Amino acid sequence: MSRTTRLSSSLLRAAAVTGVAALTMTACGSGSGSGSSGSDSGSGEVKVGLITKTDTNPFFVKMKEGAEKAAKENGAQLSTAAGKFDGDNAGQVTAIENMVAAGVKGILITPSDSKAIVPAIQKARAKGVLVIALDTPTEPESAVDALFATDNLKAGQLIGEYAKAAMAGKTAKIAALDLAPGVSVGVQRHNGFLKGFGATDKDVVCAQDTGGDQAKGQTAMENCLQKSPDINVVYTINEPAALGAYTALKAKGREKDVLIVSVDGGCTGTQAVKDGKIAATSQQYPLKMAAEGVKAVVTYAKDGKKASGYTDTGVTLITDKAQAGVTSKDTAYGLENCWG
Repeated sequence: MSRTTRLSSSLLRAAAVTGVAALTMTACGSGSGSGSSGSDSGSGEVKVGLITKTDTNPFFVKMKEGAEKAAKENGAQLSTAAGKFDGDNAGQVTAIENMVAAGVKGILITPSDSKAIVPAIQKARAKGVLVIALDTPTEPESAVDALFATDNLKAGQLIGEYAKAAMAGKTAKIAALDLAPGVSVGVQRHNGFLKGFGATDKDVVCAQDTGGDQAKGQTAMENCLQKSPDINVVYTINEPAALGAYTALKAKGREKDVLIVSVDGGCTGTQAVKDGKIAATSQQYPLKMAAEGVKAVVTYAKDGKKASGYTDTGVTLITDKAQAGVTSKDTAYGLENCWG
C-alpha cells in the first residue's frame, strides 16, 4: 500500500485502456505461441499472466521478480501487466482480456478494485482460465479459484496490539491513513488495527485516504494535524504512507512523540523501523505469493488440478522495541527477509 520496476522482458507492447489509462504488458520466456491451450506449441511452455496494481510500488516489483523466477524454474512463459495507478480497474480489465486472447492457462492478479474486477474474472474463468488473487481478495472471495495472500486482518491486528501495548495506558488520539474505497486489503488492515488496539472508528480522530502513496501520506498527515494537533498514534496502510506521515510530523517537531505503525515489510520500510521513524511494521512476503501462484498454474496446466481456497503466505511483526505480550522479531530478521 513508490518504487522502481526492473523489467527483464523480451516483448513490450502498449495496451490502450478505454477512456481511462494505459497498461504495460511484457512477455517473458522463449515461447511465442498464442494457442488457447495455455501452452506454447513450439516450446511446451505454460502461459501464465501476472497483473499487478502498479509496476512502480516495490511490493509489486518484488512480486513480479518472484513470478519471473518461478516461471523460469517451472518452464512457464510469463506475461505481465500493471495499471498506471492504484485503482486502475479499467486497465486490469483490459489486461485480463488481452491475456485470455493470448491463450494463458492462468492469471495471477492483485485486484485494484475488489468488486469491479469480478465480471472480467468471471469471463476468464468461463473460458477455462485459472484465476488466482494475490495479496488482495476479490469481493466475494469466491470470485477467483484461489487466494494466496497475507492475512491482512492479522497484519493490522498485530500492529494494533503493538500500538496498544506501547501506549501503556495513555489516552490515544488516533489518525488512520488508509488506502482507498473499494479495496478489501485496506479495509481488512484498518479493521485489524482497530481490533488489535481495542478501538472502534469512533476513536479515530482523523481518517484520510492516501492510495498508499508517500506524498499523499504526507498531505494526509498535514491535514490530520490541522484537524487534531494532539494526535499521538498513526496507523498507516503501508510504509510509503508511514514515511509521508513521518515527514509531516518532523516538519512540526512531533516525530519523536507520535507512534507510527504500518504494514508491508519492504526493505525501505524495515530500515525506517530500525532508524526509529516507524515504531513497528507487519512484514509480508510478496515473492512467496507470486512463486506459489505460478506453480499452481503450471500444476493446473499439467494435470488439471486447480488450486482452491485461501493460502496464508505469512506475516511477522517487526520492531526493535518489543512489547510484552506481543510476538515480534527485530529489524535484523526483518532486513534479512525484506523486499524491494
